[in-house]
Amino acid sequence: MHQLDQESGAAPLLALSGVSKRFAGIAALNKVGLSVRGGEVMALIGENGAGKSTLVKILTGIYQPDEGSISLNGVTQSFSNAQDAMRAGITAVHQETVMFDELTVAENIYIGRQPCTGRTGRIDWARMETEAEQLFARLDVAMPVRTKVKDLSVAQRHFVEIARALSQDARVVILDEPTASLSQREIQELYRIISQLRAAGTAVIFISHKFDEIFTVADRYTVLRDGQFVADGALADITEPELVALMVGRTVQQAYPKADVTPGTVVLEVRGLSHPTEFEDVSFTLRRGEILGFYGLVGAGRSEVMQALFGLSTGVRGSVTLDGEAFGIGDTAEAIARGLAYVPEDRQHQGAHLSLPILHNITLPILSKVGFFLRGRRTQENSVARHYAEQLELKAAHLTQHVSALSGGNQQKVVLGKWLATQPKVLILDEPTKGIDIGSKAAVHRFVGGLVAQGLSVILVSSELPEVMGLADRIVVMHQGRIEKIFERDGATPEQLVAAASGCVLAPEEC
Repeated sequence: MHQLDQESGAAPLLALSGVSKRFAGIAALNKVGLSVRGGEVMALIGENGAGKSTLVKILTGIYQPDEGSISLNGVTQSFSNAQDAMRAGITAVHQETVMFDELTVAENIYIGRQPCTGRTGRIDWARMETEAEQLFARLDVAMPVRTKVKDLSVAQRHFVEIARALSQDARVVILDEPTASLSQREIQELYRIISQLRAAGTAVIFISHKFDEIFTVADRYTVLRDGQFVADGALADITEPELVALMVGRTVQQAYPKADVTPGTVVLEVRGLSHPTEFEDVSFTLRRGEILGFYGLVGAGRSEVMQALFGLSTGVRGSVTLDGEAFGIGDTAEAIARGLAYVPEDRQHQGAHLSLPILHNITLPILSKVGFFLRGRRTQENSVARHYAEQLELKAAHLTQHVSALSGGNQQKVVLGKWLATQPKVLILDEPTKGIDIGSKAAVHRFVGGLVAQGLSVILVSSELPEVMGLADRIVVMHQGRIEKIFERDGATPEQLVAAASGCVLAPEEC
């Protein structure tokens, strides 16, 4: 594991050994080890769900490991909370920065530890602003320290986070997908700052799905897969296709039963769908009885395309036809009336009303059919809700139980039942098994297979390669808001899909 460190003669600044973390008996990390030296950029690589986020939360004190050790400069550390990790010199800059928008740049940097005057104990505002200016001078970044954070760009927010890390004498800085929302010019500026951190002897852990960035800024790599350490080494000694193979490293399991259905005629046709900032020129067809998979990395634009199809976005242009009839983009009511249904990724905030009972959630989109005050409404509601609850194997005490009291998997089943009650022609499933247990996943997969066998057409957006490869008839791969390539079920390998999602349209060995 630490062979490179031994060869270079430099001891790692940060080292993890045998770190494990379980949630409800499921291993998110299993005996993971990694190391990074001072003045080195180490790329932490893995698919969605590989364990990267859990590892970052352990390093920053949000989670505590069930077993294993963390050491800094050879001294074993134990972090009870995020403050302990910060005091030890570990800090993280996340894709979505968490700041106080109404406070100034200087106030955000020194929040909770503002410099005070010795005699009165009052905040020394002049000193705080001067020290903030000195931090940005070290980074060679022009930043108005009296400006409120709400008025900053995404890139400027990242720079404030990095300045805050410098103010705390951070020895390890974790950059978690830092370029996802940055322009090319801002990305180059971030690269320059990373070089400064390296030159200052700071250890940098760089997390990104973009291989061009990894090979540009990082010295070494560590690959995680399914919560386990797979490999590490110098990036100079590995190629991009080899890194993709390490990252994927498995065949699709038969845990995803594929319904034996021959897709029929085209049901949905999308042409030139574009949004000013999220996606451009997206075109595809969906056939009757087909599962069309959408795969891509974080920020690829998959969910944004689905939201636009369902009428949840403004400023969208292009054409959509369902069963040969065109309908207007941007009108959710018309999309539902035409036979389109959308199960969103965020079931708790967008998919279900947690404070309402199961039966009210399931019948919510069809109130006009059930009736508001008509006699017999409750009987009809119960009948519809019971039908879909039984089909989806919903586990609940009764249909009047509030959705908030259900497990994540059963909440997802309620959302599915809610939209199936509209009897759609096309069902869009956006990360339908995200965050639910294995048993609930299998139930959702079986149910989707049964729907397709009955002639329903499904668009499946998934970040899980085994899921999308196991269930889909064709797979649309998106990269940075565009369709990179469409694969037939039998003509796609995990390596090809990951390579295309990373922006490489050639064969993996030619990337």
